[in-house]
Amino acid sequence: MQKLRTVIVDDEPLAREFLRLLLSSSDNVEVVAECSNGKEAVAAALELRPDLLFLDIQMPGMNGFDVVKTLQSDIMPMVIFVTAFNQYAVDAFDLHAVDYVLKPLDEERIRRSVERALDRLKSGADISFKTPLIGAIDAISERMAADKPRDNSSESLPDGMKRKLLVRDSGVVKVIPFDDIDWVDAAGDYMCVHAAGETHVIRSTLRELKAKLDDRLFVQIHRSTIVNVERVVSVTPLQKGGSLLHLSDGGSLKVSRNYRESIRNLFQ
Repeated sequence: MQKLRTVIVDDEPLAREFLRLLLSSSDNVEVVAECSNGKEAVAAALELRPDLLFLDIQMPGMNGFDVVKTLQSDIMPMVIFVTAFNQYAVDAFDLHAVDYVLKPLDEERIRRSVERALDRLKSGADISFKTPLIGAIDAISERMAADKPRDNSSESLPDGMKRKLLVRDSGVVKVIPFDDIDWVDAAGDYMCVHAAGETHVIRSTLRELKAKLDDRLFVQIHRSTIVNVERVVSVTPLQKGGSLLHLSDGGSLKVSRNYRESIRNLFQ
């Protein structure tokens, strides 16, 4: 039976130890790494390509939601959120069929979550793991924004916005110049826009956003990914076709075989 190659991500050492002991006792799980923060989680996902993340949400710096936004859909593993969030967050997870375990951790709940992950892995379906995760994150963000006093200071915007993207974040409208965008990742009807060290989630399809961008600057490298070619510093071929783009911020993106010609033409 195929084992779930699993990464544990939690800033609390005792929580990591508890999860490791529980998961290591399962015949269906192989713990391949433990991470104490979001940056380590992203690096482990890129290097190890695990099947499953047990991902704590509330971590300093890059939290669990940031990890999901940062990872390219093509390499997004299944995620079981570990959370002490309140009920409206739990409701959002249930609505979008995202699995989670609540703190304090319960052995039986963890076991059921692993079984669900195994069932999804066995199904072999070509599904996006990122789409429901982003849907749940967006629902939680909207609720949190609704609970805050609204700031309308950015609502009155000047004309001439053709080369700028408007992003609502916690009731504030942010203006992002297209030239600041590093890359874009699609998850269903949501887009994760990576710009100037931040990731913004907006409701849009890839086709809608691509139509706004300069096709001399932004190139599609995967069915769900567009990259700003000016951010690419090197290209590494992959054994099974496709390639890996290394970006100026230290990140990397996978180019699928179907789009390798577009990259090859740019970097001949």
